[in-house]
Amino acid sequence: MHHFDRIDGALHAEGAPLEALADAVGTPAYVYSTATLTRHYGLLREAVDAHRSALGDALIAFAVKANSNLSVLATLARLGCGADTVSEGEIRRALAAGVPGDRIIFSGVGKTDAELAFAIEAGVRQINVESGAELDRLIEVSSSLRQRGTASRAIATPNIAIRVNPKIGAGGHAKITTGGATDKFGVPVEEAIDLYARASASPHLTPVGLACHIGSQITSLEPMEAAFRTLREVVLTLRANGHAVSRLDLGGGLGVPYHGQTDTPSISDYAAMCARVLDGLEVEAAFEPGRLLAANAGVLLSRVIQVNQRADGRRFLVLDAGMNDLMRPALYDAFHDLVPVRPREGELLAYDLVGPICESTDIFARDRMLPPLQAGDLVAFMSAGAYGAVLASEYNSRPLVPEVLVDGDRWAVVRSRPSYEDMWAREPKADWLSR
Repeated sequence: MHHFDRIDGALHAEGAPLEALADAVGTPAYVYSTATLTRHYGLLREAVDAHRSALGDALIAFAVKANSNLSVLATLARLGCGADTVSEGEIRRALAAGVPGDRIIFSGVGKTDAELAFAIEAGVRQINVESGAELDRLIEVSSSLRQRGTASRAIATPNIAIRVNPKIGAGGHAKITTGGATDKFGVPVEEAIDLYARASASPHLTPVGLACHIGSQITSLEPMEAAFRTLREVVLTLRANGHAVSRLDLGGGLGVPYHGQTDTPSISDYAAMCARVLDGLEVEAAFEPGRLLAANAGVLLSRVIQVNQRADGRRFLVLDAGMNDLMRPALYDAFHDLVPVRPREGELLAYDLVGPICESTDIFARDRMLPPLQAGDLVAFMSAGAYGAVLASEYNSRPLVPEVLVDGDRWAVVRSRPSYEDMWAREPKADWLSR
């Protein structure tokens, strides 16, 4: 079921006309569908629950880095979703959105001592340790908190998982591959076994499992299955060495059908593969979907500023959205379908889709075939709900793009566009420049 459909010829988000939203909040603007978020979470929940005997009472923890809007997080939290976080700020966002600490996973290769302490005191479900250096610092932080007795949560030893780098990288682009031998994430199998033993020997930590995440926008189950089989072998080795292992964090990364792709695995096939690999281990699985839940739940609304027609025939569609609003195409050549909100009659024309940013990389696509477009027309970048607003910036002193959440025929601005005065207020002049 698609929740961005045409009604009377114009594109809507559920029951809300995108033309009306653009008139109310201006463009560019992100618009999210509650129904799509709910449906995608439900599909994954149903698929995972169908294999409870192999996956246990699995946790689905939304990757906050994909879309950190508080209302989006709160929508998922009400459904029972947890949060996969990579900073203190993301932990705080998840908590503020109503995700309880025991449904929050803390990952990331560069956690500071302050962030580790905060995670312990917040009572997160587990901390995914990614290196020997981090393990040593975490032991010290946990020990210090217990000695000071600064919080009741700090008295208990934090649960940890060791993140394994299986030397299997996958994803839609080299820049979103995270499990290869040269990637910075996790540790090799042999080191993971050693770190687990070291953690088990410490009175300040409780090792509970292993974690793995090999990339993003993965369109084949084969590399994921190979990585998960590596985790299975490590579990068996650890247990043979006398260690308890009760959890496996399988990460995220399952691809979504951008622009009607049909080669992405189904959620049910993905869950069945995970169950097949974990069968008999008697562990509790965790999943960390990001774009799987949010990508197709959002669009970026933009308005045509003008069409630049050159003498050589090249046609530039100049939009009011730029790379500072939607970074993915410039960052890793990502594809986003662009559709007119209310298409005009006429034959398709080739356009280069560009923004107003003073950079040659501010281009969304070359030679995109589209219906005729004119200045003032509204267009929508589809599948923009993940890694869109979170990567936005104020480059060229452009205000951050606002975000709107739709639920049926009602909608709300869930992040407003700052005024220029708001932007300047964050930059007080040095005292000596105000005299």
